[in-house]
Amino acid sequence: MSASGERRSTANQHRAKHPVSAVLAGPYGHPWHPLLVPVPIGAWVASLVFDIGSHLVDDPDFLAQGSVWLIAIGVAGALAAASVGFLDLVAIPASTRAFRTGLSHMAVNVTVTAAYVGNLLWRVDGGDPTGPVPGGQLGLAAASLAALAVGGFLGGKLAFSYGVRVADDTAQAAAFRDSSSEEN
Repeated sequence: MSASGERRSTANQHRAKHPVSAVLAGPYGHPWHPLLVPVPIGAWVASLVFDIGSHLVDDPDFLAQGSVWLIAIGVAGALAAASVGFLDLVAIPASTRAFRTGLSHMAVNVTVTAAYVGNLLWRVDGGDPTGPVPGGQLGLAAASLAALAVGGFLGGKLAFSYGVRVADDTAQAAAFRDSSSEEN
């Protein structure tokens, strides 16, 4: 790689590690997006457990209703995570592999969120759900969760392979210096 290409690559890495707005996206080294993504993931995993459970108990209504609430909580959490995640995306230079991966991550997760919104509307159409969750709704939830895993894999690639919004090497190296001789 030429010297100018190396400088451009270093500048691109620096830009992708720092927030567009520390208030909105989280300060350097502490982005909000990974703090928020467990909300939809946890809610949607729990909703699928409730869906399956609704087929295993004598009185499934409470599980079917709980699943609706969990899906709604997941949608709200996904919208919050997507908002700050978008700010992380715009900090990545557009001509890079990291940006293309970020776009794919966003597209998959927006599609998953839309599928959960559709599933939520399907479930509440006609009032409170009663009885075991129908197979179509359960199948859509399972497929959506599988797609969410793909989106999560791409997000992991952004953070762990490309270092997007992760502290730079100098800051990381400081954490691994021998501190036995340092005073606290």
